[in-house]
Amino acid sequence: MAGVRSGLLSEIVWMSLDTLRTSKMRSALTVLGVVIGITSIVGMTSLIRGFDESLRDSIRELGANVIFVQKFGALSFASGKSFLEIARRPNLTPDDAEAIARECQSCATVDVWVGATGSTRSRMYYGHEHTTQMAIIGATENFAAVNFAKVELGRLFIPAEIEHRRNVVVLGNTPRVTLFPNVDPIGKQVRIGPEEFTVIGALGKRPNAGGLAQGVDDFAIIPYSTHMKIYGKILKGSAKVSANSFNPAVFRTAMLAILPRSDVDRETTLQEVETIMRIRHNLKLDQPDDFDLVTQDAALKVWDQVSQATFLALVVISSIALMVGGIGVMAIMMISVTERTREIGVRKALGARRREILWQFLVEAVFLTSAGGLIGILLGSGIGLTVHWLSGFPVSLPWWSFAIGIGFSAGVGIFFGLFPAFKAARLDPIEALRYE
Repeated sequence: MAGVRSGLLSEIVWMSLDTLRTSKMRSALTVLGVVIGITSIVGMTSLIRGFDESLRDSIRELGANVIFVQKFGALSFASGKSFLEIARRPNLTPDDAEAIARECQSCATVDVWVGATGSTRSRMYYGHEHTTQMAIIGATENFAAVNFAKVELGRLFIPAEIEHRRNVVVLGNTPRVTLFPNVDPIGKQVRIGPEEFTVIGALGKRPNAGGLAQGVDDFAIIPYSTHMKIYGKILKGSAKVSANSFNPAVFRTAMLAILPRSDVDRETTLQEVETIMRIRHNLKLDQPDDFDLVTQDAALKVWDQVSQATFLALVVISSIALMVGGIGVMAIMMISVTERTREIGVRKALGARRREILWQFLVEAVFLTSAGGLIGILLGSGIGLTVHWLSGFPVSLPWWSFAIGIGFSAGVGIFFGLFPAFKAARLDPIEALRYE
């Protein structure tokens, strides 16, 4: 019995394949929508997943315990606050960092970054070489301890250089390669704007999420005291902004980076830092924080929201293409049933049962859409790999994306092929044989 069923199924499959082979153009046009839908699912999934893994690896390199205190950041915008509301927040200053270092019992390291928001940019010069506009960041000797970048040559600042506002600089990887491609930069004099600086160190490459040229290494580090001497102090309080005017002072704010003690839970440090900052900003109990506390978990949570929304939009757009493809499959299968009415009548007259006719047309529809799904998988994978080869953008091709592609395409064939298959199976054999 099992052998008979296996032979029957094999016969139905071969008949379906023969029908599709004799109608190549019609079959190709029928599955075009399915191909487009599956191509977009696989191709975009490979890019989104690749970027997701790259971004998570970059964030993990920073360390799970680093806490950032910002005037505003992605968390503020993700919470739905308006830019005008956020811009009116008070600026953070080096005094805040000193207060946290002094009063926070669970904080091991506190660093202050001035100009990290991109508010201070300048060209750098050495001899006949010069860079493009780059971020000039003021920091302390703790910069490398709480940052992605590691010192490859020389050293960072010492407290005396910060205290006496010395003109010393640590180069990011881009200005180092641009100004000193084949020369040791340590001890050389470079010019940042009108000021001369002595190079005391150089940083390695920082992690670059997505592998894109995002300018993550286009910066130089100077003592924050020197930064404020040259570019001006950060004013306490909030910058004056309105709906009709933009004030660049909004971005003249410090960013604080804090590393908790190894024997203290991070949540304890977060609570201490939040309490200190609320007291310094004179916030009442019923008032929300006017600053952002950012951790690795918070950054990943924001990215999860973005990636989920992107993936949902992708699924919706791809579903439209699949639905159009499915309607095309149903229309073509209905035409096929009409064209093969006499064939169906002959098969029924020779003893073919309803379910055998049903299976024949259903298998044809599934084969049709599955072939489109397979083509879509190959095209989507090819698009992802081509983008990676041309730009270095990371891609990920997990097995489940292929399974989703085949599953979706086969599901479209089953769903939109049922009605034509039922119509074929219910044809009266006598009427079918009379059909012209």
